[in-house]
Amino acid sequence: MAAASASLALPSPLSSFRSNGPLPSRCFFRLNNPSRSRVFMSVSLGSQTVVDDALFADYKPTSAFLFPGQPAIYVTSLAAVELLRARDGGPQIIDSVDVTCGLSLGEYTALAFAGAFSFDDGLKLVKQRGEAMQEAADAAKSAMVSIIGLDSEKVQQLCDAANQEVDVADKVQIANYLCPGNYAVSGGLKGVEAVEAKAKSFKARMTVRLAVAGAFHTSFMDPAVSRLEAALAATQIRTPRIPVISNVTSPVQWETTVKTLLTKGLKKSYELGPGKVIAGIVKRMDKSTEIENIGA
Repeated sequence: MAAASASLALPSPLSSFRSNGPLPSRCFFRLNNPSRSRVFMSVSLGSQTVVDDALFADYKPTSAFLFPGQPAIYVTSLAAVELLRARDGGPQIIDSVDVTCGLSLGEYTALAFAGAFSFDDGLKLVKQRGEAMQEAADAAKSAMVSIIGLDSEKVQQLCDAANQEVDVADKVQIANYLCPGNYAVSGGLKGVEAVEAKAKSFKARMTVRLAVAGAFHTSFMDPAVSRLEAALAATQIRTPRIPVISNVTSPVQWETTVKTLLTKGLKKSYELGPGKVIAGIVKRMDKSTEIENIGA
């Protein structure tokens, strides 16, 4: 990989999406009345306009947490690219980006930016992803909790201790290595509750139960795999025009992703889309690194 003079980082669903806040001028996203079963989306990105009501015709309000939330984040993040492009020097900034990456769902946005698939195809993929993950989350009681103030080895020991007290179906694991001192644990509800109960005895500073639908990035999501595999197999995927740092499989190694960028000589990063979680993580790992949020 070439030295990372500039990078784009895209958010995950754990970043807040402000549906009532200002959106970039080139993006319009509107949820219909919650009692109705349709989502209407109109997106203008550069010269391409997508108006695809039919894509969302089968939307059901019961799955509102992951869908349409995931398409909303995907669309808003790519609209932020155009917001960046529209400002003075924006085209030059975008041309200077030589690597991109995304946290969880953000990988899809990163791949779309890099040209691995079209905006339209990416939107269809994240729709399928959100629906499949919601179905998997609905199938079993599961949860996620963030552990603050412990290194990854201690968090693993905490998981091991909690797993000794629950059945196999409720076991937990580290699902997200965000940054030093901040790791997300996923698993069965009873396992997560055991982690929360034991955290103080392991000297954790605090725990935060995450407002998510289920145990993401664990075997609890296995039921979603076949549907997403089929969607990917039906999608035209091209070689990205720039490198994309991808997690591929297993727990989300975001800490390693950021370390990789820093060791490659990262000079400037742009966090695109809702929330400023990534900027906070990068600054925590290297205060001297410049990162700018676009579209938060």
